[in-house]
Amino acid sequence: MKPLVKWGVAALLVLAVAGAALLVSRRGTPVQLVPVARTGIVQSVVATGRLNAPARLDIGAEVTATVLEVRVREGDRVKAGDVLLRLSDAEARAALQQARASLLEARGRATQQATVAAPVASQAVVQAEAAFTAAGREHQRARDLVAQGFFSQQKLDDARRALDTAQSALQSARVQAQANQPNGIERTLAASRIDQALAAVGVAEARLARLRITSPVDAIVLTRSAEPGSMAQPGHVLLTLAAQGGTRIDANVDEKNLRLITLGMAARAVADAYPGQSFDAQLNYIAPAIDPQRGTVEVRLAVPNAPAFLRPDMTVSVEMVGGVKQDALVLPSGAVRDADREAPWVLALQDGMAVRLPVKLGLRGIGSVEITEGLKEGDAVIAQTEKAVAGDRVRPGPVAAPVKGMETPSFISR
Repeated sequence: MKPLVKWGVAALLVLAVAGAALLVSRRGTPVQLVPVARTGIVQSVVATGRLNAPARLDIGAEVTATVLEVRVREGDRVKAGDVLLRLSDAEARAALQQARASLLEARGRATQQATVAAPVASQAVVQAEAAFTAAGREHQRARDLVAQGFFSQQKLDDARRALDTAQSALQSARVQAQANQPNGIERTLAASRIDQALAAVGVAEARLARLRITSPVDAIVLTRSAEPGSMAQPGHVLLTLAAQGGTRIDANVDEKNLRLITLGMAARAVADAYPGQSFDAQLNYIAPAIDPQRGTVEVRLAVPNAPAFLRPDMTVSVEMVGGVKQDALVLPSGAVRDADREAPWVLALQDGMAVRLPVKLGLRGIGSVEITEGLKEGDAVIAQTEKAVAGDRVRPGPVAAPVKGMETPSFISR
């Protein structure tokens, strides 16, 4: 009988194990669930970038000359018109002095023409007219006397020559007087000489100004590559300036986040060197093309009120906020499958079965996502960390903590 007893006990054990396995299979595999919570969500995109000036200016010389003086160093702030460098200018100053002397001479000649030459020419006309009148009378008298036989024909010829000479002198005097009138050629030439002298002065002043290099805008000096005594040449950078009045942030955003950013988005930035001092920014440029090598899109953010501690090329982190909801159905991002594709879905627990449910997504926060269709408050979905697939029999296991609501950033208008 003992062998029969042993076999009976073994059969009972097998039946017990099979029954337990059947019971477990019917109850399903325990899975961790993630509840759908109603809370606040903030959609933002985080990127790293660098501070940049609105413009960088390379300052150089237009002529070859020796550097006499450099008035700025790296880090100095300068105003528009401030002198940055002085180049050797002795020759240019001499040329300017010569041009000014020529201008003074041209103006003096114009004054002489108006006050001396013109009146003298007018008086010369009066004298020539008197001489011509006298010569005409003398010619008439000689003709009468020759006709009466008192003088020879030679006397009449002499009187005729004197009359012709007086007439020619009168014509010359009139031409000279006309040339000295306000609209005459002499006055025009005098004015032209003044214009030429003025232009020469302008050229000399421009040459001298090129040797006195000034800042074109309000700026900060970034680099200094010149010292007194060095040679400045065209094309050689002496100073590099960063224009003031419009600091910006240049950053690169992952192309998958392109749909989440729009022009005008408010943002908050913080410099790595000053982690506790954040400042406001605003997205004002999105590049029209994607960088194919890095898979990013370039963006620029304006910094309207830049703190004094900011410097060009500082590394900054920036958070751009694109949407805020205080009352939304929210799931952790890890609970949604294919969230970045056209048809996202979740694996839900229904009647002890793992069921695939399509959902529609709204705002995307950091670590969370808004559910706009497909689930309701209180529903629970199976975490992606579980091995269950659609159609598996499962049962509730540990429940993950619901996603915490995100407060609206203080720099966003409520």
